Amino acid sequence: MHFSNLRKNKFRILQNAIVINNFMSIITLTTDYGLKDHFVGSLKGKILSEYSDASIVDISHDIDPFNTAQASYIISASYNSFPKGTVHIIGVDLEINKENKHVVMQWNDHFFIAADNGILSMLSQKIIPQKIVTITIHDRLHNEATDLDVFVKVACHLAKGGALSVIGKEIESLKQVTDLQVVLAEDGTQLKGNVIYIDHFGNAVTNISKKQFLECAKGRPYEIAFKTQTIKNILPYYSAIAISDKYPVKYYEGEKLAIFNEAGFLEIAIFRSNPLTVGSASTLLGLNYRDVVSIKFV
Repeated sequence: MHFSNLRKNKFRILQNAIVINNFMSIITLTTDYGLKDHFVGSLKGKILSEYSDASIVDISHDIDPFNTAQASYIISASYNSFPKGTVHIIGVDLEINKENKHVVMQWNDHFFIAADNGILSMLSQKIIPQKIVTITIHDRLHNEATDLDVFVKVACHLAKGGALSVIGKEIESLKQVTDLQVVLAEDGTQLKGNVIYIDHFGNAVTNISKKQFLECAKGRPYEIAFKTQTIKNILPYYSAIAISDKYPVKYYEGEKLAIFNEAGFLEIAIFRSNPLTVGSASTLLGLNYRDVVSIKFV
């Protein structure tokens, strides 16, 4: 019995080691490269050439060019679906220059590789990361190495379980963005944010989080205002707009509504919208990137 239990324990340890190794082998990609050109395929080829056992997952390659707010939202909405230890490459506005250095942030037991251009500070939302390093391996690569080559080298190192200290120098903070910030009025009567993303259905996602709303609302009545429109309440889910038993759900198609989406951000939507047929929050309500959305408390 003693040797049997010992073998079982060794088997469990081996299983756990395999699971951890698999988790650490996941590398996700979020870029503004699109799919028309060769860039995404080339990126995957570089990763597999460096680390053939890597599991590569595409999050999105349709980020608007250089749109750091959009990239941050997409990452924040998706990263937590992956196992801890996942490495996330963010290829948006990644060129190194005198203002933007290459960094890695360890946060919520995930690793995020990006330029220090505001993406990661928006993602962490002032929650202190576990560790941040400035990448310092550029001079170890060949003379023609690109910014993407640096990201690939770092991602594969981390996916194999490598230490952050090997590829970078620890720093205390990230660049803070001053643009597109949620602002609470001094008298506490208004929370003002911006549209940061228009999704596939034409819904307008804002940077106002459910957490911020609850902290400010404190049970007070409120009204959401944008353009010349208002919405009186935030629904728990889309179909909750069908409030009457007298009418079928289809009757409410085309009505505007507000919810906190699964990522926890305020979203203005048209019920069962279709940008190609009935229209959407973007086309019917005129909401676009950067537009102001306010929550006024009474």
